[in-house]
Amino acid sequence: MAVLRWPAARPGAPVVLALHGITANSLSWARVAHHLAGRVTLVAPDLRGRAGSRTHPGPYGIAAHAEDAAALAAALGPEPVVLTGHSMGAFIAALATVRFPDRFASLLLVDGGVGFPAPAHLEPDELITAVIGPAMRRLSMTFPDRDAYRAFWQEHPAFGSSWSPWVDAYIQRDLVGEEPALRSSCVLDAVRADGVGLFGTEVLDAIHQLPFPARLLWAERGLMDEPQGLYDEQRLAAAGLGGEGDAPVTPMRVAGTNHYTLLTGDDGARVVARHLLDAAGVPDARIS
Repeated sequence: MAVLRWPAARPGAPVVLALHGITANSLSWARVAHHLAGRVTLVAPDLRGRAGSRTHPGPYGIAAHAEDAAALAAALGPEPVVLTGHSMGAFIAALATVRFPDRFASLLLVDGGVGFPAPAHLEPDELITAVIGPAMRRLSMTFPDRDAYRAFWQEHPAFGSSWSPWVDAYIQRDLVGEEPALRSSCVLDAVRADGVGLFGTEVLDAIHQLPFPARLLWAERGLMDEPQGLYDEQRLAAAGLGGEGDAPVTPMRVAGTNHYTLLTGDDGARVVARHLLDAAGVPDARIS
């Protein structure tokens, strides 16, 4: 499995393990790493079936990724690590802490981890497309060169004026093949298995079975920068979060962000970094 590592500036600093979304890759965490500024070691794998781990064989699915996360945490050292995940990565993180509680010290969920039952009338590909939109469509597309892939993403309404070298490096990591037929590194079978797995009972229940309290940072806006995000106060309340006697998760809205910019935008990455430092017990003097 391919893993990116942003090392801490001092020996013995806490370790954070960060999991990306369903069609993303490890570089989606680069801007968060920038704001962490070496105060922790940030480790982000390419999940199997994506980017540097695209040739890593199956089985795919949320449970398989949770086992990979636990194995990577064990390989990082004997001490439990801080675990975080964005989008699908948050669902993996929640399940991993339930299955392997001794491997993890704390948990931060980023616009994911809280699910809802799937509509029964949709086929698997229809279901996944309904959730992630153009991110699914691009998996069957080819691009003549890297500029064309950049242009495809720059038209995505979620990025708008927030395009940056961080975003560019992240999306370029996804490309494989040769010109004029570059394509996404994501293995379609992996995305299908993972997308369907998001609606499994064990995955949906994990948020209510966490071995310790967690936080959920949720974006104000959605995957296409639409006003309705994945979550809002009503949806979270209906899912049993935020009230007395509910799951041990504290939801926190991050204003001015959408599903992507909560992680890749400067303001969103700054908030995520601040909460990760707090989860790792590191004084936060430079992030507000």
